[in-house]
Amino acid sequence: MKFLVLSIALLAPCSLSAEEAKKAPLPPLPWHMADIWWSFDGPTKNFESLEMDVTIDRDVPDTVCLYVSPCGLAQINGLDFYGGLQSNINGWVNGTDKTRVHRGKGAIFSRWSSDKKTPIGLEHVRTAAADCLVESAGYEGEFASVRRPFAWPKGTYTYQIKKGASEKVGDKDCTWFTCSVKDSAGVVFEVGSLRFEGTDFTFWARHSAFVEIYSTAKTPRSVVPEVVVTFGYPRINGKAPAFKSASVVHPTGREQSASPDLCRVVADGEKVVATIGPIFQRDPKDQRHALDIKAPKE
Repeated sequence: MKFLVLSIALLAPCSLSAEEAKKAPLPPLPWHMADIWWSFDGPTKNFESLEMDVTIDRDVPDTVCLYVSPCGLAQINGLDFYGGLQSNINGWVNGTDKTRVHRGKGAIFSRWSSDKKTPIGLEHVRTAAADCLVESAGYEGEFASVRRPFAWPKGTYTYQIKKGASEKVGDKDCTWFTCSVKDSAGVVFEVGSLRFEGTDFTFWARHSAFVEIYSTAKTPRSVVPEVVVTFGYPRINGKAPAFKSASVVHPTGREQSASPDLCRVVADGEKVVATIGPIFQRDPKDQRHALDIKAPKE
């Protein structure tokens, strides 16, 4: 495993001079190195499940803060959620003990409140085991989250969100959705569940994934691993939704979660491959570009 150390002296590959690098200060973390988007022919009614395959080609240590998110943003009935694999999860032990702890590698499942302004409490969270962490906060819009340690090595995983039981909360009908991660041997690791308002859900007509370098109180400045991440085509209710288009955005400049140019993204059949490595100088026209994905066969 190779690393890019985040110091100005080491941020100048052959395409950037040392002087140019000094004039280009790094944006603050987190860095969304790539936001990948799939567009479908239409929304999916009666939403029951989302599955995304992701392959990480080499081991990433938990001293790095890498977020591989097969579910960068998803929406049901206007309610947003996201999640994925992190190399360094952190959160609260429970709603009473809000001491932030760091548990190394793990998986995460989070949702925002309907307007991202109204606080959403931990009554919306169910943990899968005693080692789970939780959080309810508003520093990136009001959200609730469950995280669980999961020592994922290199390999292929399926990130899953599945509809569970419904219940009455006051005068409102609500439904639990459970997050789990399945490895290549078929072993399913449950992460936890989040409660959503409603019982009948429609999944919107698109999906996203991302790769990100973030920071924590324990690791305020992460190195960048050289790693290749491959995302499969989204499956909704067990099927590949009809493909319309796909694209990638590399946030830069003053955009939210702007990143140095650290990641190249290409289509590989129905898959999308993100290669993370040393800083380079991207042609501005490639900051946002289409991905020539081959639609999966029925």
